This record gives sequence, structure tokens and C-alpha cells, in this order.
Amino acid sequence: MKAVSVVTIRKELKHRSPEELLELCLRLSKFKKENKELLTYLLFESHDEAGYIETVKTEIDEQFQNINTNSYYYIKKSVRKILRNLKKFARYSLKKETEVELLLHFCAVLKDFQPSIFKNIALNNIYDRQILAIRKIVDGLHEDLQYDYNLKLEELNTVDHTFKRHHR
Repeated sequence: MKAVSVVTIRKELKHRSPEELLELCLRLSKFKKENKELLTYLLFESHDEAGYIETVKTEIDEQFQNINTNSYYYIKKSVRKILRNLKKFARYSLKKETEVELLLHFCAVLKDFQPSIFKNIALNNIYDRQILAIRKIVDGLHEDLQYDYNLKLEELNTVDHTFKRHHR
């Protein structure tokens, strides 16, 4: 079966009763965990974006604490999984500020992670790519927000480059 376009779905949904829409939403939530997470965000967390950001940051912190540090291979796999989850949670929000906040937190935690990510090229590249992604998003935001986020980026960058220079 081929899926129809969003425009077609929107037109069809306009012809449905509120009860039918409710049933469709509930049925969607049963099929994929992501659908249920998105509905949870939209119904319970979208009104308090700051609270949502803090919840996701806490979850990121917990995931970092549970990383198997026996080898860089396991660390890399775990960091990629955390980043995938972070991107998914940022997509639920659709707010660029939320994505920047979450990525800044991710980079700060990753930078301070032990053993150091700067001793591993793959982890170092993940970190550098996220810094570039943050810069790209920040460039599209309002000037006041750009200033605030660029200050946070500079904090990450100055310590980061100092560390890299001394440990390579």
C-alpha cells in the first residue's frame, strides 16, 4: 500500500467527526512508540516548553550515566543512540530554540564525559558536527537569541580547543 500525501490526509480529516478523529489518534498511538511519544508531547508537554526541555535534558543525563565505558566502541554506539533520541525529541517540538538548547546540553555533557571523547576520532567528529549544526540553526534565529546562544557556544569552544591542543 502506498501512503497518500499530507494534503490528501488533511482534506479527508476535515470530513471526519470529532469521535472519528479521536479513534484515529488512539489507533495511531498503538502502532508506534514514536506516535505515542508525539501525542504525549502535544497533549501534555507542549504548553510548557521549558519543562519539556528540562525533562529531555534529565533523560540525556541518565543515558550518559548508563554508558558502558569499557571501550570507545560502546561509548560511540551509546552516544549515537542518545543523539538519535535527542533529535527525535527536538522534532516533536518543532521549535529551533528547543533543538539548540538540547544540542548545547548534549555537547556540554559529551565534552565533560570520561574517558575523554577527544582521544577518539569518531567521538570527536560527532561533537564537532553537533557544534556545526548548532551554529547553523543559531544563524537562523532572532538576533537576541543568536547573541545568547553564541556566548554558550564560545564557552564550549574555548575549553574544547584548549583541551584538544594539549591532548593530541
